[in-house]
Amino acid sequence: MPRATNGPASRKRRKRVLLRAKGFRGFRSKLYRYAKDAVFKARQYEYRDRKKRKGQFRRLWIQRINAGVRAEGLTYSRFIEGIKAANIDIDRKVLADLAVHDEAAFKAIVAQAKAALENKAA
Repeated sequence: MPRATNGPASRKRRKRVLLRAKGFRGFRSKLYRYAKDAVFKARQYEYRDRKKRKGQFRRLWIQRINAGVRAEGLTYSRFIEGIKAANIDIDRKVLADLAVHDEAAFKAIVAQAKAALENKAA
């Protein structure tokens, strides 16, 4: 009985790893031994950064809202407190988009938030 080496499957597996490592620098894209580790680490970064991206966008939205609100003489935290008091249920993504593209609508929301803050204080 001839010796079975699992050759085609091994070759396919190595080829798949080397294709994923295409574009890496030096022997990390040429030699299977190093490409395997590089691809493994790249996939860890890929998974982690998909999660991180969400936080980065949230920070960007907060900066845009803050810039729009400060032009109206309010701070970000007071604005958020105001829209919660006014029972306005809009997420930060939409608020940031309004602050950048539709200033009139954003100013109306800021005015409502200011009014709610004044009512809360009184």
